[in-house]
Amino acid sequence: MMRSGPWRRAAAGAGLLTADGVPGTTIFAEMSALAAATGAINLGQGFPDTDGPIEVLRVAQEAIGAGLNQYPPGRGSAVLREAIGRHQQRWYGLEVDPDTEVLVTAGATEALAAVLLAFVDDGDEVLTLEPAYDAYGAIIALAGGVHRTVPVDWPDLRPDADRLRDAITDRTRVILLNTPHNPTGAVLDETLMRVVVEAAERHDALIVTDEVYEHLLFDGARHVPVATLPGAWDRTISISSGGKTFSTTGWKIGWLTGPAELVSAALAVKQFLTFVNGAPFQPAIAAGLDLPDPVFARIAAELQAGRDILIAGLEAAGLPVSTPAAGYFAIADGAALGFPDGADLCRQLPSLAGVVAVPVSAFCRGDQAARMRSLIRFAFCKSPSVLHEASERLAALRPR
Repeated sequence: MMRSGPWRRAAAGAGLLTADGVPGTTIFAEMSALAAATGAINLGQGFPDTDGPIEVLRVAQEAIGAGLNQYPPGRGSAVLREAIGRHQQRWYGLEVDPDTEVLVTAGATEALAAVLLAFVDDGDEVLTLEPAYDAYGAIIALAGGVHRTVPVDWPDLRPDADRLRDAITDRTRVILLNTPHNPTGAVLDETLMRVVVEAAERHDALIVTDEVYEHLLFDGARHVPVATLPGAWDRTISISSGGKTFSTTGWKIGWLTGPAELVSAALAVKQFLTFVNGAPFQPAIAAGLDLPDPVFARIAAELQAGRDILIAGLEAAGLPVSTPAAGYFAIADGAALGFPDGADLCRQLPSLAGVVAVPVSAFCRGDQAARMRSLIRFAFCKSPSVLHEASERLAALRPR
């Protein structure tokens, strides 16, 4: 019999333990398998079906051909760390030292793991919004932390400022903010983030920000990194990656930035996770970060067009939708089709419409999962032809 261990904490933190204590399959794996088995269009998982900018891909090909296939430096290749420094200055006015205040990681998820394992001890509280990216709960549990949440409500999908302030206490070790937010697509405004910074100062908490959708903004939305706010830099670690921006999710090139002492603590853990990663992809992402502004604008505009195609199909199906301000995903309410249980609807959608989605309850726990029970999430980071076909299929769901 397999002994209990950290795997059980991780599975429990992610909500994957079955009634008899066995780790179950994630809803994402279940829905992807269902899509493969039925031939349905998979809008469940957030990965693009087209490649990113050719300028980025070409640099990776050239790097492989040039023999850049061995271990890069532990903090990441200099060319990428310097590009990250330029990126933070160019977009946000942040002066970051590439040698001491930048760490390249195996995607943003490894950055999150390194930071939480570095700073969270048994019993420390970590606060997130809810719903939340599913890895958060698992990593917090692996670190021995206690996962606290502040719910967001449909359809506004933003936290209440007073509730957020009250949730930060002397027991809070880390405030983990995700903006732009997955799975809702909400962009937190500066007023809310100032509430977080003030409370973090009052209770001596660390702020960790997950900003992987920072360039995928729609309708004039603006991303303001927490680290730019007065009083925030000294206690903030900012995390991002190139996967979402440049449609290279499989490369797993992420990074974190922050004060040198915080970055060094994360490095002390990261070196025992992957050690290093993605040597030929690091200069490619560096090239991407240095692309001119119109390229970033085009990436966001193309994704916004995909969002609008999908939302039109969902609305034609009679589904209420919250229009996301950023990211890869749109959320709809399946109750309008007579499905109060979004998980049930997602399991039936392949046969009903030939489309796969995931229930928002998979990103929640307890009472919040019950409140969001009827909501389902669709990914629109797909080619226009795929989205048009999915939209036509969804529109056919509307009761006649």
